Amino acid sequence: MSDTAVPTASGLLDMVGALTEGTVTSRQLTEEALRRIVASQPELNAFRSVRTEAALAEAEAADRRLAAGERLPLLGVPLAVKDDMDVTGESTAFGCAGTFTPKTADSEAVRRLRAAGAVIVGKTQTPELGQWPFTEGGAFGETRNPWNRAYTPGGSSGGSAAAVAAGLVPAALGSDGAGSVRIPAAWTHLVGVKPQRGRISTWPEPESFHGLTVNGVLARTVADAALLLDAASGPHPEDLHRPARIRAVEAVGRTPRRLRIALSFGTAFTATPKSLDPEVRSAVERLAARLESLGHEVIPEDPRYGPIGLTFVPRATSGVRDWVARVPDPALLDPRTHEAVRTARVLGGLALRVSRRAETVLQQRVSEIFHRFDVVLTPTTATPPLRIGALAGLGALATDRAMIAACPYAWTWNVLGWPGVNIPAGLTADGLPMGAQLLGPAHSEPLLLVLAAQVEAAEDWAALRPAG
Repeated sequence: MSDTAVPTASGLLDMVGALTEGTVTSRQLTEEALRRIVASQPELNAFRSVRTEAALAEAEAADRRLAAGERLPLLGVPLAVKDDMDVTGESTAFGCAGTFTPKTADSEAVRRLRAAGAVIVGKTQTPELGQWPFTEGGAFGETRNPWNRAYTPGGSSGGSAAAVAAGLVPAALGSDGAGSVRIPAAWTHLVGVKPQRGRISTWPEPESFHGLTVNGVLARTVADAALLLDAASGPHPEDLHRPARIRAVEAVGRTPRRLRIALSFGTAFTATPKSLDPEVRSAVERLAARLESLGHEVIPEDPRYGPIGLTFVPRATSGVRDWVARVPDPALLDPRTHEAVRTARVLGGLALRVSRRAETVLQQRVSEIFHRFDVVLTPTTATPPLRIGALAGLGALATDRAMIAACPYAWTWNVLGWPGVNIPAGLTADGLPMGAQLLGPAHSEPLLLVLAAQVEAAEDWAALRPAG
C-alpha cells in the first residue's frame, strides 16, 4: 500500500472500519501517525513524549490479532493520552520540569483503552499541573493552535486538542477540572466531552483534585467521541465515584425528542470583571437558532448558581498542593504554582471540608433549572483563543483574573460533577474557532450526545479543518 492510501486524518470510526476491512494495517496507521507527530513537533509541540518503538510493537501485535479474526472496539487504532495519565514505561510529569520516574502500571483509563485494542502513540502536553487555559510552560515551551500558530489551543488538555485538530491522531483523552477538555475543544473546533464524575476512572487517584477533575475525550465528530467515551469508561474497584454504565454509541444513533433548551449567557459570581466577546455571543445565538430550526424550544434562562464560586478555590488549590508533594524538584515550579500551594495551606482544612459538604446543596439549587428545561446552552468561553504568551509572566492574581475573564462558563459543572459537551460554534472573522456548551444534569451524557449529533448533522462541522 502506498503512503497516500493511508487515511492519515480520518476519524476514529473510519480507522476502525478500515482496519476491520483489511484495507490498512495498524502498523501503517501508527507509522503515519508517528511521522506526522515528528514532523509537526517543532511547530505545534503537541506531545510531551512519543512512544515510537513501543507503539510500533503494539501495532504489530494488533495486526496479528486482526489477522486472527479478533475484533475489539479500538483494535489497532493509534491514540494519544494527556500527560496526567500513567502509561507503563513513561513518566507522568503533568507539565512540570524535572526528572520523573517512569510508571510501572497504566492508569485505569489507559488500561481500558489497551483492553479495547488501542495503540498509545504518546502523551500530550499540558500546563503545569493543569492549572491554566493555555498550554505553555518552562518545562516544554509553547503548544500552538493548528488553526493559527500565534494562538494557544487552550488548556489544560491543549496538547490533546492540538493533536486531534491537526490530524495527528483521530481522538485523544484529556482531563477537565475547570473546562480543560471543553475549552481547548472550543478553541480548536472539536467535540469535547466532560463526562459525569467517575464515568472515566481517574485511578490511581480515587478522585482527582477533590472531585473537580474528570477524564474526558476529544474528537472531530460526536460519533468518534462517543466511541472513545465508551471504550475508556468504567470504574476501578477503589474509585470513589462509580456511576452506572451508559452506552454513548447507541445514544448517538437515535433522534432526540423535542427538547426545552435554556439559552444562558449569565455566569456565576466571582468578584472579578468579565464580558462576553460579541463574536462569541453571535456564534452561540446562531446555534440557538439552529436548534430551533431542528424543532427544539430555546428560551433565555440562567441557572441559579448561588455561592458556587466559594467552593471551587479550596478544592482546586488543595489538588495542586497534593500534586506538588510528588514533584521531584519543587524549586523548578512556576511561582503561580507555589502561590496556589500557599492558598491551599489556608483553605485546605475547614474550608475544603465545607466546600465538599456544600456540593449537595449546590446541586439541588442548580438542578432547579432542569425541572423546566432539558439542556442548558452556554458559550464554552467568553473569548476566542488567546494569543501565545498572553498570560506569560503574570502574577497569580492577575493570571486568575485573566483566566476567569476568558473562561467563566465551564468550571461550575466541575463543582457539580455533571456532564457537558463542547460543540463547534464556527469561526471568528479572523478564522479562529469558537465553541458552545451543552450542559445537562447528572448522568445526562446520552441526551447531550444525541443532541450534539443532531446539530452536527445540520452543521457538518467536521468538514472544516485547519489548513496545513
